[in-house]
Amino acid sequence: MPRTRAIARQSLPEVITNDLRERILSGEMAEGETIRQEALAEDYDVSRMPIREALKRLDAEGLVQLTNNRGASVTSHSLSEIGEIFDLRVLLEVDLFKRAIPQMTEADFAKCEKLLDDMEKSYEAYNVGRWGSLNYEYHKALYAAADRGLTNEILQRVNLQSDRYVRMHLSVMEQREPAKKDHRQLLSLARKGQVDAAGELLTKHIQRTKDQLLAMVIKTRKGEIG
Repeated sequence: MPRTRAIARQSLPEVITNDLRERILSGEMAEGETIRQEALAEDYDVSRMPIREALKRLDAEGLVQLTNNRGASVTSHSLSEIGEIFDLRVLLEVDLFKRAIPQMTEADFAKCEKLLDDMEKSYEAYNVGRWGSLNYEYHKALYAAADRGLTNEILQRVNLQSDRYVRMHLSVMEQREPAKKDHRQLLSLARKGQVDAAGELLTKHIQRTKDQLLAMVIKTRKGEIG
C-alpha cells in the first residue's frame, strides 16, 4: 500500500489571512481603507473571531493597522516610506545577489529560467497577481545560493510591503517589457559570473521602479486631493 500523501491543512484564520493579503496586494482593498470586521465576517460567513486573528497577523506583517479600539485600516505609506522600502530592497538584494552569484549551480540557473518562462506567460495573459508572485519567487531564486537566512527573513518582510507597489507599477505604467529585459539580463550576467555588472543592473532595476512609482503616486494623490 502506498503511503498517504500529506496535504497541508490550513486553519480558518490562515485561509482568511491569505485571502485578505491578496486583496490588499492586488489593490482590491485600497491604502487607508477602513476595514469593518462585521462586514468581513459576513463576506466570509464566519464569526468575528477568525477575522480578528487574521487582522492581527496582517498587522504583524505591516499590511494592516490595528488601533486600540479594535478599528483597522489598510496600511498607507507616506512617499518617504515608499522610497525607504525600495532603498532597503537595493541594500539587501544587491548584497545577496553578489554573494549568491559565485555559488550558483546549474540547478539554480535552471530554476530561475523556469520562473522567467512562467513570468513571461503571465505577462502575455496580463495576470498581474500571478506576475507579482512569480516576480518574488524569481528574485528569491536569484539570491538563494547566498545562504543568508537572516537577511532573507528581513527581505521577505520588505518585499511584502513593496509587492503591491510593484504590481501597481506594472499594471498602471505598462512596464512589462523593461522588466522582462532586466530579468533576462540579470540571469545572463549571473551565468557569466559578472558580479559587479549584475549588482549595478539590479540597483538600476529597483531604482527605476522606485522613481517611476513615486512619480505616479504623487500624481495619483494630488488627483485625490483635487
